[in-house]
Amino acid sequence: MEVEMCRTIEVAVEKDENLVLEVNISESREEAERDDKELFVPPMNFAMVDNGVFRSGLPDTANFTFLQTLGLRSIIYLCPEPYPEPNTEFLKLNGIRLFQFGFDGCKESFVNIPEDTIREALKVVLDIGNHPLLVHCKRGKHRTGCLVGCLRKLQRWCLFSVFNEYQQFAAAKSRVSDQRFMELFDISSLKHLPMSFSCSKR
Repeated sequence: MEVEMCRTIEVAVEKDENLVLEVNISESREEAERDDKELFVPPMNFAMVDNGVFRSGLPDTANFTFLQTLGLRSIIYLCPEPYPEPNTEFLKLNGIRLFQFGFDGCKESFVNIPEDTIREALKVVLDIGNHPLLVHCKRGKHRTGCLVGCLRKLQRWCLFSVFNEYQQFAAAKSRVSDQRFMELFDISSLKHLPMSFSCSKR
């Protein structure tokens, strides 16, 4: 009888140890998955524009591991300020080319956004040799939104769809001046350039 009781206790202990082991393994997996998610953090307002073209706000060091997964060849930076030093180092380490087309973010209505600057930036976007490519300003809303909106006009999107995409990123901070600029932007000088994108009308 005592022998049977001892065996029952041993089995119970083994079961408890197995249960503890299973719980520990489960917790370890959850921690690993959580760590992986923390490592791969996209920049604010990150999105895919088209094959090989992405948009976002200014990346910081927490976003670098995620950016490496994109295999970027180029970055278009739309601010006049010098590119942050940690970002410059990241570009050097990963062989990424920086194109800076800096212009001020304009909050006032009917302030001129430099058409020539946008046109030159679009030429870089349209050159498939620069892909994969990331376009960004500070927050990925207004300047980036204007550039992407002008690209959409080249892709023959209707203005309603162009404005709708712009507003998704700008939200409550949508600017009439930005939308007016996109509406009036002349794409005729860029139509001769090869389009590597889908030209679906939306």
